[in-house]
Amino acid sequence: MTATLPAAPSQDSAPRQALTMSTIAFTVCFAVWTIFSIIGIRIKQELGLNETEFGLLVGTPILTGSLVRMVLGVWTDRFGGRLVYTATMLAAALATFLLSFAHTYGQMLLAALGVGLAGGSFAVGVAYVSRFFPAGRQGTALGIFGVGNVGAAVTKFLAPFVLLAWGWQSVAQIWAAVLVVMAVVFWFTTGDDPVIRERRAGKAAPARSFWQEFAPLKNLQVWRFAFYYFFAFGAFVALSLWLPRYLIGVYGFGIATAGMIGAAYSIPASIFRAYGGVLSDRIGARTVLYWTFAVCAVATLVLSLPSADYVVRGISGPIPFHFEIGPVAFIAVACVLGFFMSLGKAAVYKHIPAYYPQSVGAVGGVVGMIGGLGGFILPVAFGALNDLTGVWSSCFMLLFVIVVTCLAWMHFSIRRMRVAAADASSLSFAAE
Repeated sequence: MTATLPAAPSQDSAPRQALTMSTIAFTVCFAVWTIFSIIGIRIKQELGLNETEFGLLVGTPILTGSLVRMVLGVWTDRFGGRLVYTATMLAAALATFLLSFAHTYGQMLLAALGVGLAGGSFAVGVAYVSRFFPAGRQGTALGIFGVGNVGAAVTKFLAPFVLLAWGWQSVAQIWAAVLVVMAVVFWFTTGDDPVIRERRAGKAAPARSFWQEFAPLKNLQVWRFAFYYFFAFGAFVALSLWLPRYLIGVYGFGIATAGMIGAAYSIPASIFRAYGGVLSDRIGARTVLYWTFAVCAVATLVLSLPSADYVVRGISGPIPFHFEIGPVAFIAVACVLGFFMSLGKAAVYKHIPAYYPQSVGAVGGVVGMIGGLGGFILPVAFGALNDLTGVWSSCFMLLFVIVVTCLAWMHFSIRRMRVAAADASSLSFAAE
């Protein structure tokens, strides 16, 4: 008896099929990409790592996944997402399997570089999915695709139980096996995007040169979008990795409880990305970003307040006060933060096909790269701040500074654009 694999989708169902399978694949990839958020805690205990070393370990896969995004995005534009997506998943699966045989800190860092390839799948999916949808629906489609971020919650919810039952090595092996299965299913259930099909049929112009793909990167606007994504996505990834450690250190939770609470943060920060895409299509990505940065500034300011004891000189003598953010309040504010981050992630990527329709791979790749670098740099910075200040909430102090900078840069850039547009209109009127 022989098994039959599903046929490639017809052209009518291709957009829906490409979006569905790309989103599922991205969920699996994201679960693998954030695997150190759980197994890293056990590795820290086994190797006796300090906070900075732990931050570097959990951030190393994010580094790889960020740096390869630009190249993978361009390759997707040139060779098609079906091929590049499948190859990326298989390469990441091999590295994740080999991680289970690492014993020293150096070996784990080396394996973590390979695990990080799973994060590069985001740039592949954006370039692949966007070609199936018209401009008016791209925000929604890319928002739905971005729901794959929920893979971080999958790891936080399931990995602690696998780790406690069989060890962290089993987590790596099981996650690698699932990624291989996903790669095979993706290859046999998707087709090439419309541009690739037209090129093969000789109906479209051949791909541009490799260097022409990067021409839009000379625009400062691209790097402004990238900085927005550094916060909206990079801080999300950093907190996904850091929250279990934070909850254990601050509130004394066990690893399973901390993992489930971390999942409670990751789920709204992932699922509602689709809603962010819909909102961006309806009311404009710029408006969504204003709300994102404003609310996130308030949330990070609240979370940055450290526990403290105060003594007020009262009328009848000293009056002591104690202030701290309890676990229930922390979880509530963190979920609000995650929700608005999800809207912001979708809004940033709504801009890219609108402004750079011919360079989604390159521009989306570099924006994703900078955002992903936030997921690498910030956990390392969080650990270093803990070592330097001894204050747990210092991580949120840093995020507050970043989001306020995003808000100010966006606001003043938009004001300059409006002034320039008004001047151009006046000159045109005078010329007439």
